Amino acid sequence: MRIHLCVVGRLRSGPEHALVDDYLGRFDKSGRGLGLGPARIIEVEDRKGGGMAAEAALLRRARPSGALCTLDERGRTMTSIEFADTLARLRDQGVQDLSFVIGGADGIDPDLRTEADLSLSFGAMVWPHMLARVMLAEQLYRAASILAGSPYHRA
Repeated sequence: MRIHLCVVGRLRSGPEHALVDDYLGRFDKSGRGLGLGPARIIEVEDRKGGGMAAEAALLRRARPSGALCTLDERGRTMTSIEFADTLARLRDQGVQDLSFVIGGADGIDPDLRTEADLSLSFGAMVWPHMLARVMLAEQLYRAASILAGSPYHRA
């Protein structure tokens, strides 16, 4: 199952970019034998300033067909094990592409949220989208590690 991080905005060089690259590289290596990955990032920018609706239109065009998961403060909170199980279930159901969508500063357009198969929250706090990318990349790697039975996850 291919993973797509569809995000609003460009991540410049820096520590967040390095962390995302590191965790996604680890995910690609550990997930390969599990039928997970590769993971890729698709960045879109609303240069005309159309707000959430324009961002949603760009995200819809950029992402491949398949399952859609939005990252949203109103979404479901999961443990890392539940997240790993969710990925495994989608893979086992034959989902070939899973897109995770991270919106811009104003969040995810309500219409795009209703289209999602799943909405995921990293807690009640709002996180900057650059940190949400890092946290998602780490959780993808952690999920692959859990499914592979590696000692990275110690819960």
